[in-house]
Amino acid sequence: MGSKNARHSKSSASSSSPLSSPAAKLGEPESSPKGGISLDEILEIDLDKVEKMTVQQLRVKLRSVGIPAKGSKNELVSAWKEFVKSKTDGTGYLELDDHESSRKKSNESNSQKAGSLPCREHVMTRSSGTKRTKRKVEESLIGHNKVEINRMGSSAQDEQSIEYPEPIAKRSITTKRKVSSEVINMSSEASNSVHSSGEPWTILTHKKPQKGWVAYNPKIMRPPPLAGDIKHVKLMSWNVNGLRALLKLESLSALQLARREDFDVLCLQETKLQEKDVEAIRHTLLEDYDHSFWTCSVSKLGYSGTAIISRMKPLSVRYGLGISDHDTEGRLVTAEFDNFYLLSGYVPNSGDGLKRLSYRITEWDPCLGNYLKELEKYKPVILTGDLNCAHQEIDIHDPAGNKRSAGFTVEERQSFETNFLNKGFVDTFRRQHPGVVGYTYWGYRHGGRKANKGWRLDYFLVSDCIADKVHDSYILPDVTGSDHCPIGLILKL
Repeated sequence: MGSKNARHSKSSASSSSPLSSPAAKLGEPESSPKGGISLDEILEIDLDKVEKMTVQQLRVKLRSVGIPAKGSKNELVSAWKEFVKSKTDGTGYLELDDHESSRKKSNESNSQKAGSLPCREHVMTRSSGTKRTKRKVEESLIGHNKVEINRMGSSAQDEQSIEYPEPIAKRSITTKRKVSSEVINMSSEASNSVHSSGEPWTILTHKKPQKGWVAYNPKIMRPPPLAGDIKHVKLMSWNVNGLRALLKLESLSALQLARREDFDVLCLQETKLQEKDVEAIRHTLLEDYDHSFWTCSVSKLGYSGTAIISRMKPLSVRYGLGISDHDTEGRLVTAEFDNFYLLSGYVPNSGDGLKRLSYRITEWDPCLGNYLKELEKYKPVILTGDLNCAHQEIDIHDPAGNKRSAGFTVEERQSFETNFLNKGFVDTFRRQHPGVVGYTYWGYRHGGRKANKGWRLDYFLVSDCIADKVHDSYILPDVTGSDHCPIGLILKL
């Protein structure tokens, strides 16, 4: 296999499969504010006209109706839309922390050298400082791997279509359209929950939002659970950014997460474990998950590392790509189950100064893409993990400021398309949520998570032949403990 194996297992998975071969085998209107303009005047202002106003004009307009006029142009336009919606459908106002991120943005990305690193393996300079101020905002939620590696293994409906209500940005203000009382009630209830509990991921903070984009809110955007008689599997993936450090935290533990989410398989990335750490951790990490498979970096200790932890016993397991030049950093574990292959992967970061960009796009990505296609000859493939690429502008808070940042270069995004999407693998979250802004990574610097200045770097890519069997592809932004949050996939079998 081009590398030595160090395995510790209670019972070994079968090797009689393609994995064992040497081939390189994711209401009513309210009266106008005191001293302000009338409701009729408000409703006569066409949305397009509002969006064409200057920042100063918008501020004057907002102040005339008693709304604080602070923030970027996008924030001012959003505030106006939200105000008008409150007047046309009868919703009220709530206190909400407002982040003046755009108005007071940092120029770090532009001042660093091209190729500054925005990812976790090095110092991050993605996010700007934030200034928090209080303002009143109406309830506006829209309803409804080089020579050798150590590895340890232990064994002890058709896709549901989710229809969202028409985005606010697409509503014509002059129509004075009313929404149903059911949607109003759902919006109010969900919005109250969001604002009172502090859920920044439900606020659209993208610096270059397109019409129709909405922020991801798992509370209202996930489909109902499958009926008990529908056979399915629930997979979860999480870049933990150091498993030992995570286990020391008093926040949500892996066991609590397992009880809450009741997943069948958990894939981990960036465990940063050494071989000596694995034995003690895997026996105490999760109850009732008797099959775990770990791979650790041997070229750089305390770096990278991936794992698959499962209730179900896999038919076979393989570590790495089977290519010695790529298999010393513990970046890939593949488990074969009855209906699919599951891969937990941690794609190399292009690095500070983009020093590993060439390696990534000319070697790693093509080899991984070929490996996936080889596996697919036998059964469908699911690739999950931190793929270190924000594929489209919707997948990153500040696209303009990160064009030469690792994870969002044109080269990496093209490589992602060429080696994965164009080879027939489907981005399940984007397929289910085409206009939804949801992030899975927020830098620690400048309060990126609190301001929802993030990147979507974690994916479930699946073979096209099983894409229609995906019931739900989702993000759990409320789970802390890492600079990434977990993602999940529910697949009908």
